[in-house]
Amino acid sequence: MTVLAAPAPETSGKPGPGPTRAHLRWLLRVHCAGLIVWTALVVLLALALLWLWGPLTDAAAESWRQYNACPFDAPCRYYQEPILRYKDVYAYTTAALNLIPFLVAAWSGAALVGRDLESGTAHLAWTQGLSPLRWLTVKLSVPAALVAVGTGLTVLLHRLAWQAGEGRIDTAEDWYQNLTLHANGPTTVALALAGLAAGALAGLLLRRTLPALLTGLVLAGALRVLADSAMPHLWPAHTRVTSIATGYAYDGVQVDAGVVTSTGARLADPGCGPSLVEGCGAVYAKLDVTGFYVTYHPESHYWPLQLTTTALLLALAAALTLAAFLLLRRSTATPLAPREAAV
Repeated sequence: MTVLAAPAPETSGKPGPGPTRAHLRWLLRVHCAGLIVWTALVVLLALALLWLWGPLTDAAAESWRQYNACPFDAPCRYYQEPILRYKDVYAYTTAALNLIPFLVAAWSGAALVGRDLESGTAHLAWTQGLSPLRWLTVKLSVPAALVAVGTGLTVLLHRLAWQAGEGRIDTAEDWYQNLTLHANGPTTVALALAGLAAGALAGLLLRRTLPALLTGLVLAGALRVLADSAMPHLWPAHTRVTSIATGYAYDGVQVDAGVVTSTGARLADPGCGPSLVEGCGAVYAKLDVTGFYVTYHPESHYWPLQLTTTALLLALAAALTLAAFLLLRRSTATPLAPREAAV
């Protein structure tokens, strides 16, 4: 007797209707807590940066003016508190901006995707007229817009605050200091979007909240290390050669440095310092060193570095997003009906 197997039931891999207002309301309702926390974070950070940009910078600049006007050989009185407050607020807001990509990646992996798959909420949504691929589209598109707008706003305010103190605050951070470099430009926005995609991919791979959270953090860290490592090499750098008495003299993002011999050969720095330092002259004479060289990016390279690194990170974000969609499509594809079985 020949028995025909019953057709396999439809699965959620079948395309469904596109995202509707109902789907968006469902997304906001499910992730209401995350939306509230994100809004509070952006608002608080924006208020702190507005304070830093205006009154706090003016007060600190006035204190520095008083200090610099003090005679060196007489007692001096100046108001130190605004200087210390400016330093603290700048440090905290800059650190917060640099942490945003990590927070986004952790939330994306744990709450946005991992928890829904672990609890079965995602499967419930797939039975309510929202296909898996469109479910992920809604899951990523709305947070991506909120992350881009919120991060972009705070980055803009941070740059305005930094510019307000440039040349007025003696202890202001240089443009090439790592945390300031990212907080002042679009690389932070691109890192946050890449973190969102990386966290979503981790959630789809692991389908559990805590492992996805930790993996999202690791991937965000890897993206940051990649951005820092690649940035100096994405744009042609300048090389400056100085005498052995002068030592290194540059102001920017260093790419490479060392010593130059009389033949023009470049060697690794022996770690001695300028020839004026005791004993260094003999070291350089033995190596036939005639000067120092440094390859670096000056301030005029700020935007080329920012834009090329941002483009790289956005390309990675797109690749991670594509990988997430391909993984979801494969894992929810309609199984093939079994062949006829003979009994």
